[in-house]
Amino acid sequence: MFVLNGNQKQLCTGVTRRGLLHLGGLGAFGLTLADFLGLRPAAAAPSPRASRFGQARSCILIYKYGSPPQHETFDPKPDAPSEIQGEMKAIPTVVPGIRIGDHLPRIAGIMDRLTIVRSLTHPYALHGTVYATSGIPDVDTRIEAQPRHPRQWPFIGSIVDYLEEQRSPGMLPTIPRNVALPFVMGSKNEYPPLAGPYGATLGPRYDPVYTDFPAPGTRTAPEIRPDRAFADPLLGIRPTDRLQLGGPAADPRDLPAERLELRRSLLAQMERGRRALDFHAGVRAFRSQEEQAFALLANGKMQEALDFTREPMPVREAYGMTLFGQSCLAARRLIEAGGKFVTVIWDAYGLNAGSWDTHHNHYGRLKEFLLPVFDQTFSALILDLETRGLLDETLVLVISEHGRTPEIDSKPKGAGRHHWSSAYSQVYAGGGMGRGHVVGATDAHAGQVTETPISPKDVLATAFYLLGIDPDTTVPDAQGRPMPITGTGELRKELLG
Repeated sequence: MFVLNGNQKQLCTGVTRRGLLHLGGLGAFGLTLADFLGLRPAAAAPSPRASRFGQARSCILIYKYGSPPQHETFDPKPDAPSEIQGEMKAIPTVVPGIRIGDHLPRIAGIMDRLTIVRSLTHPYALHGTVYATSGIPDVDTRIEAQPRHPRQWPFIGSIVDYLEEQRSPGMLPTIPRNVALPFVMGSKNEYPPLAGPYGATLGPRYDPVYTDFPAPGTRTAPEIRPDRAFADPLLGIRPTDRLQLGGPAADPRDLPAERLELRRSLLAQMERGRRALDFHAGVRAFRSQEEQAFALLANGKMQEALDFTREPMPVREAYGMTLFGQSCLAARRLIEAGGKFVTVIWDAYGLNAGSWDTHHNHYGRLKEFLLPVFDQTFSALILDLETRGLLDETLVLVISEHGRTPEIDSKPKGAGRHHWSSAYSQVYAGGGMGRGHVVGATDAHAGQVTETPISPKDVLATAFYLLGIDPDTTVPDAQGRPMPITGTGELRKELLG
């Protein structure tokens, strides 16, 4: 799948610009047009300011679109009235004094490896994916569905990719530095993809390398809205289903030399053809991306790493035979193969209003789908990384846009909690994050922060720090001016081990 979010303007041949860019299924290799003008070398990382600087060699970012509730996950309020606490309770963890939601028993068993933050806060109770994953200063709903708008800020993984390239110019990694699974965010529901995980002002060249997953789900998920239920692969897939890289082609290592040469020829044709397209002034050729694409085709390491069917069945079953579970397993394989930044997106499927956005059927979706799947997969990922000696050097972040309202709305079937950003929770592990402790606190209703308020920008700044990147580094904006990579974010040593 060759993805470029642009307009549908037709060429004189009758083929749309977007249609042309889907040719050959090469988008997953990053073959996007980019504006390379004005990019300046990033500031060099400073000498370590603390022992954890640069401890993380890689990062797995789990993005839960729609936003989970703090009450049923990491900030339960067992003493609150029923309209706040709801149907679900709290359970103890292996760390004395720390309690979490009762539908996360496996995570409770690994709490000694985790850091919970209960005091995330910001003023935008909206699905601001860009706000959650970049340094952009506010949520602008007018551009939220425009990944290429010049006011967008680069995704954290895109910045890591860009800065790594600045450190080692001309060197092509065998595994792309910025990969996103299992499919382009927003591509499997009724609305166009939202902004967020894109290179933005750095150019499409720094978009994540996306995979695709065309297979249907095997289990029907609890309904999202009345009479709107879907067979969701995030709840169940077949053991033989796989992620795709560049369409359903054979393993590149099995392709004969003439087939590889044919694909190189196709790249050359696309390079010649794009000169006839009326792109805006200053857009340059994507030669380095062509080389990376061909390198991936030739060595097959990327496709091999993505192929979770190579894992022993007990390992696969430990992660869960779901698209989320097998995507997290693929993320571990990519990191083990040398990947730098891998994002697993738990996205809405079927309806845009879905995933963790539980305005309707809150309890049904949490109990029968969202929490059991997350509990199994996340705990398996952390233990697998630890067993393989990768946890200390792999930062794992679980983030979302906001939290959910303290008071339950009993009117929808299955009840609902709505958007809330004054206080919410997240969980992190590995790569220098603390182990077995909670940061911050909220009031008796988990509605307001009472201790250690933390901005999502602070989380990004701390993540960059652990990855060996000075949080004060800048990258060029659309006009070539210095743009701070975390906006107003600051390193929060409370999160560190």
